[in-house]
Amino acid sequence: MNVTQNLSFFTLIANASLVVQLVMLLLLVVSVMSWHYIFRKLFALRKAKAQTQEFERAFWSGGSLQSLYQQVGNSERSGALERIFEAGMSEFLKAKAAAAKNGAEQTPVLDGARRAMRAAYQREMDSLERNLAFLASAGSVSPYVGLFGTVWGIMNSFRGLANVHQATLAAVAPGIAEALVATAIGLFAAIPAVVAYNRYTHEIDRLSIRFESFIEEFSNILQRQVR
Repeated sequence: MNVTQNLSFFTLIANASLVVQLVMLLLLVVSVMSWHYIFRKLFALRKAKAQTQEFERAFWSGGSLQSLYQQVGNSERSGALERIFEAGMSEFLKAKAAAAKNGAEQTPVLDGARRAMRAAYQREMDSLERNLAFLASAGSVSPYVGLFGTVWGIMNSFRGLANVHQATLAAVAPGIAEALVATAIGLFAAIPAVVAYNRYTHEIDRLSIRFESFIEEFSNILQRQVR
């Protein structure tokens, strides 16, 4: 009964060496931050997909681009695709008015709108990919940090055996168990981060394809208007 109490999870953490405890604390902080970013990114991607679908439905409904542009400009909760559309349409209208006033060619008008949409696209992608690097780092580094704590704890356990005349399992088990807790916490921090990173990267790639397809399709529509 005493062995079970001595080998309980919280007892192992409390009896671990200072270095191992610091490793566990670091991994715990990384795990908490990872879950924070996981939930934030989950809600952000859900919102981005819903807004993209809603705007695509409005864009392809056959309404006027001018009215849609005014509607997007008056909206306080525009999505990523709406901001890409607004950037391209705004630049198109400005360049078209300037070209008509100066009697210049209409071809550069489309180039300016495309560049504006690509710049807006890049800003939106940077926003969607924010904090993914932390999840990738947490997923790849946490197991090794936990392994470092395990190796350090096992070294201390065997160092303590130098003063013992007869080594037994009862003497070695607590120290090894304490060390292995660090590896367990490292895996606990790494696995959700890796799963979330792979999932979110895939979803962001799908949104990126939708954004790029919209830029090409919208550019074709604007090209027909400058002819």
